[in-house]
Amino acid sequence: MSHQPGDQVDSATLLRRVIEVVSNAKPMPLSTTVRVEKDEVRELLEDALARLPEELKRARWMLKEREEFLAKAQRDADEILDAARVRAERMVQRTDIVRAANQLARTTVEEARDDARRLRHEADDYCDQKLAAFEIVLERTLKTVQAGREKLRSAAPRDDELGFGPDGGALGASEGMDDAFFDQDE
Repeated sequence: MSHQPGDQVDSATLLRRVIEVVSNAKPMPLSTTVRVEKDEVRELLEDALARLPEELKRARWMLKEREEFLAKAQRDADEILDAARVRAERMVQRTDIVRAANQLARTTVEEARDDARRLRHEADDYCDQKLAAFEIVLERTLKTVQAGREKLRSAAPRDDELGFGPDGGALGASEGMDDAFFDQDE
């Protein structure tokens, strides 16, 4: 189930697939332990990791685009303000026009600043939402992996439960198997 870089699959989708693989793992015969295809899970996790930088690059690109827009808005505001100053200087005799031009320039600059603030907040919110979604998916994956590992550790039988001593040899009836077998001749 290999995904090529050109596929339209994001890392969150791949991590959800890992969770699905772990959740749908079939139990081993006569055991509560599940069997997970290690190669498939590793491949999905590697694909997800490979896509994270691309998604982060897109988020950085959006931030750069936002900064360019803010710079352009500031340049536009500065040009409008400069134009308003020139106009006001030409019309010094007409104070009402000068006042109106100054007010328009201030309003335009304030509107541009408000737009820039709004766009900055929207971009920050978008990036925060994406990062929060990545964090949730990664936390769930980590919990799933930890639970699987804990289940594997707790399900593994100990040597003495299997009837083997510390040296690997079989335990006799008097060495820990007294309760397990009943000898009618005794």
